Amino acid sequence: MKANEMKLKAGDIIRLPIKRLGINGEGIGFYNKKVTFVPGALPGEEVIAKVTKPLPNRIEAEMVTIKKRSEDRVKPPCPIYEQCGGCQLQHLSYEAQLREKKDIVRQAFGRYTELDAHHLPLKDTIGMEDPWYYRNKSQFQVAKKGASVLAGLYGLGSHKLIDLTNCMVQHPQTTNVTNTVKKILEDLNISIYNERKRSGIVRTIVTRVSFETEKVQVVLITTQHDIPKKDVLIKEMKKRLPEVTSILQNINGQKTSVIFGDETIHLEGDHTIQETLGDLSFELSARAFFQLNPVQTVKLYNEARRTAKLTGEEKVVDAYCGVGTIGLWLAERAGEVRGMDVIEESIEDANENAARHGIKNALYVTGKAEDLLPKWLKEGWKPDVIVVDPPRTGCDMTFLKTVAKIQPRRMVYVSCNPSTLAKDVDYLLKRGFKIERLQPVDMFPHTSHIEVIATLVKK
Repeated sequence: MKANEMKLKAGDIIRLPIKRLGINGEGIGFYNKKVTFVPGALPGEEVIAKVTKPLPNRIEAEMVTIKKRSEDRVKPPCPIYEQCGGCQLQHLSYEAQLREKKDIVRQAFGRYTELDAHHLPLKDTIGMEDPWYYRNKSQFQVAKKGASVLAGLYGLGSHKLIDLTNCMVQHPQTTNVTNTVKKILEDLNISIYNERKRSGIVRTIVTRVSFETEKVQVVLITTQHDIPKKDVLIKEMKKRLPEVTSILQNINGQKTSVIFGDETIHLEGDHTIQETLGDLSFELSARAFFQLNPVQTVKLYNEARRTAKLTGEEKVVDAYCGVGTIGLWLAERAGEVRGMDVIEESIEDANENAARHGIKNALYVTGKAEDLLPKWLKEGWKPDVIVVDPPRTGCDMTFLKTVAKIQPRRMVYVSCNPSTLAKDVDYLLKRGFKIERLQPVDMFPHTSHIEVIATLVKK
């Protein structure tokens, strides 16, 4: 038996050519024909790596040194890039990121569908002119270290909180406001949640900024209703942070990684914050889903509208609609838009957004698409176009079955996860649909995430 064919164990050193990027931004190569993942390695590189997990179906390893370096490798500008883990691709040039993200979509369709991955109707990734400081919302966990309050993200592969006093992908105001709120909590010695002991009160600081108005909403996630010195806390926030126009509290006492609980309490200022996309403005409540990169969202929705090919007559369904952003974007060119979501506050926001813009051909209701679509069909209302923007887990199977049964003329599927997109599309391809176009859009530069618009049409 040759030495390199012997069974690998943790700690072994291997030499590996890197072929492509994985869905989490890690380098992928093949050692003895077994897929091998090396975080930090780039396509075209040859690396020396140490095996960390030799598993039956794959090898996980960490990079020791680079023997052959990619021309696309750059120095990450963020000083805590490697500790934080919030970004995965700052060491790859932006032009190469766009190219590799297109390839990640290709890989997903090659793996989860029977389509020829090299002959997909796959377009080049739509990128950003300035791919920094683009996120309009931050959700930073808080912790206490001595007398100091920290707020940030858990480090890569650890449960150590990295205190983010600056972040190159967050809008600067979200970071500035979080830093000031931290200082106020510190000055007032307000109880901070300790995850290990499951004690304490304030567990997360959520900030959302409007790119248009530069006003900020702050939500304090707490384990209980009562916040000691609450009046003083609000007074100090108003004094030190005049840009904060909405202060809310959300209660989440559960042992969970989910940020928000079910109950939100208004503390001060406006109940919502307004964001503008193109000619539309949206009122956003604390828990309402809204795209995190407003600049790229306009490009994403313009692409969705273009590929929907509306003539002014069509019945359009906006499934998983959130605050109605995509549906309202399409309404001007549609006959009628109906949307649904399970979060009641989002539906209230969606209907208010429609009314405020004088959009009379859009209706939003609380519920699941898989329940409402069959009901509407029985009432004689059949959609021509279904637009869907589901969570990372993809579409509910009951919803996909409903789409297959209804057979709309066109489906525009906006996805934040190429793998679940490819699986869902594969289901529909076997039930009377074909792919017309796949358009990647880079909503999160310097991370491994990629948004894709898949356009499906009836065969």
